[in-house]
Amino acid sequence: MPSRPLRILVVDDDPAMVGAITALVGTEGHQVITAYDGLTAVKRFREEHPDLVLLDLAMPGPDGFSVAGQMRAIGQAPILVVSGESGEAAKVRALGLGADDYLTKPFGKAELLARIAAIMRRVDRPGASGAPAGPLEAGGLVLEPGRHEARVGDASLSLTPTEFRLLEALVRASGDIVPHLQLARAGWPAETDPDLLWLKPHLARLRGKVEEAGGPHVVAVRGVGYRIVVDEPVTA
Repeated sequence: MPSRPLRILVVDDDPAMVGAITALVGTEGHQVITAYDGLTAVKRFREEHPDLVLLDLAMPGPDGFSVAGQMRAIGQAPILVVSGESGEAAKVRALGLGADDYLTKPFGKAELLARIAAIMRRVDRPGASGAPAGPLEAGGLVLEPGRHEARVGDASLSLTPTEFRLLEALVRASGDIVPHLQLARAGWPAETDPDLLWLKPHLARLRGKVEEAGGPHVVAVRGVGYRIVVDEPVTA
């Protein structure tokens, strides 16, 4: 379980579900902030600065997809989607918009708490895997895993925890190809069998952020994986 009490924003239009989640996370000492619609959710995310968001997808006003995108534009607090939608398309879309994990309703107390703990371990202890936490560099890009910081020159990159893990895996490979499965496991270490379809939307967002800042290119090697390219031009 997380080593510190968390401020968790719970977003769901079902009061019974909000109450159930509040009771579950309350057993671990966490504080809950509630929102029952999309507009309120974004407002409270901006004003309350939660440590974590538990976000439903179906709700009045802006739906959970829109809310996830708006939240990600405001800040980098991890987002765990908690939804009754079990379809693959919804999962891929939510993760592509910046969600860090996806939990399908109905769920058990143990699984919810385990996913919260896994997300917060990655946020609070980015160097806990045993890998060196010193600065990593690639073509002007500098990563500091111990601080969860990334920059290109003087420009800081605003990365989600998942994006940071993916970028760290690519930089550590020093230009070598990182196979799809290896990269997915780096991005979602709590998943025993991460879906490879999650990679494409996350890598697209990550590539845009890095290249817009003038950093190295992140390129796909068809059917194999991804790699960082420092001094080579991008080809279509």
